[in-house]
Amino acid sequence: MATVISPDVLVVGAGPAGAAAALVLARSGARVRLVDRAPFPRAKLCGDTVNPGALAIVDRLGVGAAVRRRARPVPGMLVTGPGAAVAADYPDGLAGAAIERRVFDLLLLEAAVDAGVDFTPGVRVLAPVRDPDGRVAGVRGRTAAAESIWRARFVIAADGRGSRLGAALGLTRFARSPKRWAFGAYFTDVDGLTARGEMHVRPDGYVGIAPLGDGLTNVCVVRSAPRGEGAATIAAAIGGDPALRGRFARARRVSSAVVLGPLAVDAAAAGCPGLLLAGDAAGFIDPMTGDGLRFALRGGELAAHAALAELANGRPAYAHLRARRAREFAAKRRFNRALRTLVASPRGVELAAGLAARWPAPFRRLIGIAGDVGVARPS
Repeated sequence: MATVISPDVLVVGAGPAGAAAALVLARSGARVRLVDRAPFPRAKLCGDTVNPGALAIVDRLGVGAAVRRRARPVPGMLVTGPGAAVAADYPDGLAGAAIERRVFDLLLLEAAVDAGVDFTPGVRVLAPVRDPDGRVAGVRGRTAAAESIWRARFVIAADGRGSRLGAALGLTRFARSPKRWAFGAYFTDVDGLTARGEMHVRPDGYVGIAPLGDGLTNVCVVRSAPRGEGAATIAAAIGGDPALRGRFARARRVSSAVVLGPLAVDAAAAGCPGLLLAGDAAGFIDPMTGDGLRFALRGGELAAHAALAELANGRPAYAHLRARRAREFAAKRRFNRALRTLVASPRGVELAAGLAARWPAPFRRLIGIAGDVGVARPS
């Protein structure tokens, strides 16, 4: 079995968290190798919306201009429930962006490569490699040519919800609850679209609609249990909804339907000696407010800074990273948890819809919170 020359940091997973971590590390002078099992560009099930808070991080990473050139501005959100609808723009002229993940992820990856990151696609990571003292010192991976040991002074695992590294080290597992599945596809000729993104909350889950460029629309359905084949689930969610059915009368599905789930992942720690978690591998709880990309991007930045500190002083950084993630994300996770609890209660959805119909102002403020406008405003 061959051994690949060791960089300072090996980042596993080239999605937004991994690419952001690699970019920060390379710009700080570290030698970084980034590996992924897929070639890029590649499709990814997502709502395809970058909220204002996430877009502020993209700007900080120096990729904002490139993203905006390829994206459709999203000035706000339309949120509906049974018998009620609230539409609001983000405050202070802030906006998000609607962009396909295959494009967004490639732009981040290209920025990382331009910064000096060595990217190797087609690497399926199988397991962590440990030194005799138990410290993670690399990974065992397989390419089309051979199986190899990929060593590094430090490893960042950004290999997604089903992280092989996190599971092998006892750091992550799929959550017992909530159990939700996502079903996504692209459509054309959807009627009634505006510049805003849409979230349609129903007693049995929700439907996200994101208008993209060139007449393309992302449709993502989230349900508390898998209901067979993805295309049928999406068709049933739309066809069974009086508020959406007519808008899709002329629509055509122009992609295969993708199913992802269960969504929620629990992380017992932020890492261990020699390794840190980032992105969905560090914990994922169905971000129905569209802030999954902000969690991923900011989590990648935090992991990179923690890795740099551990490389400099030799002291394990995973406990510090866990505390930092808690400070940054705890309030928004509580907000998301409250919304998920509401969605899980048919009576709660009906009451909230009735309140929104009579008193929409608080719900407009909630749209701003959902869009992370607090972290998007200049400090």
